Amino acid sequence: MLLYLQLFYTFFKIGLFGFGGGYAMLSMIQGEVVTRYGWLTPQEFTDIVAISQMTPGPIGINSATYVGFTATGSVWGSVIATFAVVLPSFILMLTISSFFLKYQKHPAVEAIFSGLRPAVVGLLASAALVLMTVENFGSPTDDTYTFVVSCAIFLVAFVATRKYKVNPILMIVLCGVAGLLLY
Repeated sequence: MLLYLQLFYTFFKIGLFGFGGGYAMLSMIQGEVVTRYGWLTPQEFTDIVAISQMTPGPIGINSATYVGFTATGSVWGSVIATFAVVLPSFILMLTISSFFLKYQKHPAVEAIFSGLRPAVVGLLASAALVLMTVENFGSPTDDTYTFVVSCAIFLVAFVATRKYKVNPILMIVLCGVAGLLLY
């Protein structure tokens, strides 16, 4: 029972303070489920990110669902973690939407959103840096081949989606095929 309460509290907190969406939540999720509670290993967390990106739905919710099941071994863990991560947003959106339409042009509201935009970019950058680990790229000294292949796949995926506007779904499939063939 204590595990379910910890799961609810953890994901409620992540949902409450995870401004910027699922990718911005990744560093918070990792900090809680890998570092603080040890529910997942860094490798399992990386796998969650990959699975959450490939499945329909927001990455934060998909991650909560997966962590809840993995931590408890039960569907109830998934339900509790998913409900907990969504609940703060649901409550805040109901509250904010009732006031936002009325006050959206107010200088204080515009100033708040001007301050939030760079914070969201910083959270996204933090999420990207959190994922640049040995588990994802390999070590240049221990396994040079894996490191070089991982960096090449990363660069190709980055350039293809950024410059050539390759569909992200197609890019995921192509990178999976590349991993299958190259590893």
